[in-house]
Amino acid sequence: MVERARKSDPCMPTASSASARTRGASDVRSTHDTVARARRGEPFDIDRFFGRQATSTADLPDPAPLLENLARCVVEVLGGARELEQLARWVSEDVYRGILRRSVLAKRARILSGATVARPVLRIGSVIVTSPRDGVVEGVVIAHARRRARAVAIRLEGVDRRWRAVAIHVL
Repeated sequence: MVERARKSDPCMPTASSASARTRGASDVRSTHDTVARARRGEPFDIDRFFGRQATSTADLPDPAPLLENLARCVVEVLGGARELEQLARWVSEDVYRGILRRSVLAKRARILSGATVARPVLRIGSVIVTSPRDGVVEGVVIAHARRRARAVAIRLEGVDRRWRAVAIHVL
């Protein structure tokens, strides 16, 4: 009974609190600075703690597989073979709205022409990746279909410890 109370009591020391003590001094210092500022009546910057946090390229995975998959998925969304909601996690709101607008226009064109929706058979060609600055990657993916090849330009930014597409252009 005492052991169960100890596990559920947030004030009792646990292994996780011991690991918190081994964290860097900067974490503790920033927490103390925040508390000190609050006591002095200085405004609290909510976005600093709860807003989107930029992430360094070194802390992010290799962007090439994500670039390939995003390019394939965007072409499939525009072709009507994939739902746009499947990409929502990986793209910014502006990119989502842009792809939505373009997919609606493509759907209208398919309806007017009487074309049927078929999953495009894509072969991913070359992937060119550059990094203009830390936490940002720009890439071009060539997607080959049966009748045409498309270039998909994507800009990824490291946000909240993962890549997020902030610009996608299909040529």
